[in-house]
Amino acid sequence: MQQCFFCSQNLKDVDYKDVNILQRFISSQAKIIDPKYTNICAKHQRRLATAIKRARIMGLLPFVKR
Repeated sequence: MQQCFFCSQNLKDVDYKDVNILQRFISSQAKIIDPKYTNICAKHQRRLATAIKRARIMGLLPFVKR
């Protein structure tokens, strides 16, 4: 089994302003991808979801793609 992306990179916090990293975990329809496919641990999945939601509110990421 692969290790979590954030654990392997020694990233302690998931920043909502780092859009390039957040886009890796969003599908083509702007949905948050299941951790089963992204191999992210539960702790970082919760932080990632919060960061994506904050980025959406700030207008950095779209809510939906048409």
